[in-house]
Amino acid sequence: MPKRRGAEVMPMKCSFVESIRESIWESTRETIWMMAVVLLALPLWAGAAETAAANPGLEPGMVNPGYHEQPAWFKNSFLDVREDIAEARAAGKRVLLYFYQDGCPYCQKLLETNFALRDIEAKTRAGFEVIALNIWGDREIVDLHGQPQIEKQFASQLKVMFTPTLLFLDETGAVVLRLNGYYPPHRFRAALDYAHSPTASARQSFRDYLQRQAPVAAQGKLRQDAGYLQAPYRLNKRTGGRPLAVFFEQVDCDACDELHLDILKRPESQALLAKFDVVLVDMWSKTPLTTPDDQTTTAAQWARALNVQYAPTLVMFDAGGHEAFRAEAYLKAFHMQSALDYVATGAYKEQPNFQRYIQTRADALRARGVSVDIMQ
Repeated sequence: MPKRRGAEVMPMKCSFVESIRESIWESTRETIWMMAVVLLALPLWAGAAETAAANPGLEPGMVNPGYHEQPAWFKNSFLDVREDIAEARAAGKRVLLYFYQDGCPYCQKLLETNFALRDIEAKTRAGFEVIALNIWGDREIVDLHGQPQIEKQFASQLKVMFTPTLLFLDETGAVVLRLNGYYPPHRFRAALDYAHSPTASARQSFRDYLQRQAPVAAQGKLRQDAGYLQAPYRLNKRTGGRPLAVFFEQVDCDACDELHLDILKRPESQALLAKFDVVLVDMWSKTPLTTPDDQTTTAAQWARALNVQYAPTLVMFDAGGHEAFRAEAYLKAFHMQSALDYVATGAYKEQPNFQRYIQTRADALRARGVSVDIMQ
């Protein structure tokens, strides 16, 4: 998706007659100070506007600093809400209106934390057509009554006061759930389930539903281990000839907690990890590092370059620094151990199909009397 462009701020120039410079300065210093504040704030205000749609003639090279890229799977709507509801209904889905503004840190967190979790993306895509609307935007939208208006008028009509604000609509266009502000992943999952259920909202309020569900929050920290490589990360300077296992994660990630507190603590996993140099990085951080192919970058930039989209993602490299295999889905212990073994043993060089390798490995373990449960 192309990035939106922000308005260019031209420097102001004042010309003063030398003979009256001091008197003008004294009388206008407060005004000049205020103008300086306004000029500094202009990029942020421009970031809050739908600059790309409303201003097609913006100067090239001026990037809106507040823009946050939205997932490609959001619906590319013609902005007729009635049509969107009908199309969603035909697909067995509902409409989710996502009101945002550029420069909103909580919108960024929704996009980069919640939708970076594969199960949340899958649940959202399966149940909803997501339509993004800028609360300051000027695109024309046709509302539920067939009335055309622009985005900011529509947001005002719906009394949108916070970003992000999410309105979950049922098959008739009625709001079954409204979220004013950011909800962390464990609560957001519950909101998706509640809003998609044809009966949940009729039986109870979301507050009561959430209390009964009692979803467990992530513990909010990276699970670093003393045995992992520590900063500064010079991954081009490794010695010992072992492959490299890089875990890209984020702090608000319950799947990451399960991975480190259960799966990787098991003796079989520990034995496999011992065959690797292991690194754990925050996929959104500015932590500096040097990649296996000698590029100086940050953890976030490297994750983007590798197209890491979910937490946790495990990317494994051979001793020469070339990517060998990655696991970027929610995996139970047997599959995670199989992924590690696939690279540690070099089996990926001989068997390019990972699923066939898993079957062969499972059969070999069973032949040795080892019980294999792929969901444990």
